[in-house]
Amino acid sequence: MRLFFLPFAGGGASVFRTWHRDLPETVEGCALELPGRGARIRELPSLRLEPLVQGLADTLEPLLDRPFALFGHSMGGLISFELVRELRRRHAPLPCHLFISAFAAPQHSRWSPQVHLMSNEAFLQFLVRLEGTPPEVLASPGLMDMLMPIIRADWAVIESYTYRREPPLPVPLTVLGGEDDKAVARVALEEWAEQTRESFALKMFPGGHFFLRTNAEPLLQLFRQVLQPWTGS
Repeated sequence: MRLFFLPFAGGGASVFRTWHRDLPETVEGCALELPGRGARIRELPSLRLEPLVQGLADTLEPLLDRPFALFGHSMGGLISFELVRELRRRHAPLPCHLFISAFAAPQHSRWSPQVHLMSNEAFLQFLVRLEGTPPEVLASPGLMDMLMPIIRADWAVIESYTYRREPPLPVPLTVLGGEDDKAVARVALEEWAEQTRESFALKMFPGGHFFLRTNAEPLLQLFRQVLQPWTGS
């Protein structure tokens, strides 16, 4: 089977570069690259979710010849959710499992303030509070000059998103959160249960919004456990 990974705002496929080592041999870890970074650095980053999701669906469709699952963290969680809805609209194969991490259920989300419109100084302070960008990167004007437009664009994707009500997904859903996450409350994660008509589980991990960066092993162990019926290991 294949397990596709989608990154947080400002992140790229490289975030998941070592994860395949801790997956069963029968699971192919596939990190999806978003426009404007990594192998797609020459492309302009997306500012809206719909064209981003449509492009990813085009990329995925030829790869859905075997069972697959999706994992998205933060912004990647929103993208993965809408990607599954887009696949359903196309009558394409759907994942055997969807993992959404550190993102509030979209039917109740409200974005304030508009992060992508902040001044550079306010935006930088916001990133410091979120604790997802390494301090040495935040302290490097050269690196931040490169990263700031990408992170702003990703926040524009999040903040311009409009939730449209559709039937719950026929896909089992596991939602993940950090116990000390100041950005996403547990109750906002629990509300994801409304988005599936299959099984729902909420798993909390030690750490803040970016708990997966400090200790990914419990998360990878969860993948192995949940996907065992399809991996045979």
